[in-house]
Amino acid sequence: MPELPDITAYIEALEPRVLRQPIQAVRLASPFVLRTFDPPISQIIGKQVVGIHRIGKRIAFEIEGDLFLVFHLMIAGRLRWGDRGAKVPGKLGLAAIDFPYGTLLFTEAATKKRASLHLVRGKEAVRAMDRGGIEVLDAPLAAFREALLRENHTLKRALTDPRLFSGIGNAYSDEILHRARLSPVQTTNKLSGEEISRLHRATQDVLREWIDRLRNEAKGSFPEKVTAFREGMAVHGRFRKPCPVCGTAVQRIAYADNETNYCPRCQTAGRILSDRSLSRLLKSDWPKSIEELEEKMPARAPRPE
Repeated sequence: MPELPDITAYIEALEPRVLRQPIQAVRLASPFVLRTFDPPISQIIGKQVVGIHRIGKRIAFEIEGDLFLVFHLMIAGRLRWGDRGAKVPGKLGLAAIDFPYGTLLFTEAATKKRASLHLVRGKEAVRAMDRGGIEVLDAPLAAFREALLRENHTLKRALTDPRLFSGIGNAYSDEILHRARLSPVQTTNKLSGEEISRLHRATQDVLREWIDRLRNEAKGSFPEKVTAFREGMAVHGRFRKPCPVCGTAVQRIAYADNETNYCPRCQTAGRILSDRSLSRLLKSDWPKSIEELEEKMPARAPRPE
């Protein structure tokens, strides 16, 4: 799922292309992508986009007449920019929005169509979509601590809870916890003051660094490779590859459609966290330490560039 750095990259690419430009047409390729019916989508035709806002992991076009078109990309939704009147991709296409100088294409590479569009009237309707998490890049340590300790959760769950923190998901939470040298399963009520401060600093540093990286990659063009698995990430999507800090094989906990990636040496004091499916399969053979892990599952060297 695109997260805060990816959404920021999209917004920065959209602003020079659609701000103060009129929407000339909306072409819906999927009957289910538009989840609202009042106001009708026809009301935005001919009206200008006067603002673009991030709402957690959503993107909202503010349109003349106090209207807001809200994109929720979910896991596999993506935005593309094409020539004026560009054809909506057959299997992946959800919608196209035509502007005078190009077309915004909304796609989703998944069999389960979860990405969505909502057209709502008024800022209150938009605020109702905000889950309430704090904006971590602007949050001082005290506000970060208050949000983190509001409920007792594992750190992984806390960071990805949109009611606590805005815009952080599966990928960047892995990177943040690795930078902070904290276990994803450590509970928030057992954190020391120093650990909270370290996590606050790591959260802001990781997100800012990735915003800068994505900005430099785009160099004014429209982001084409928005993905949860990026070259240069320390642990996310790097199962069994060496940790860039200590060289230990990165491990994972898989569940449902997601996974948690971590370094057992940097984050869990050498403990291998139990992965339900694998530990059930291996039973007594499940490695309990880094030494057993490296004997059974040595780190895989990264492929040469």
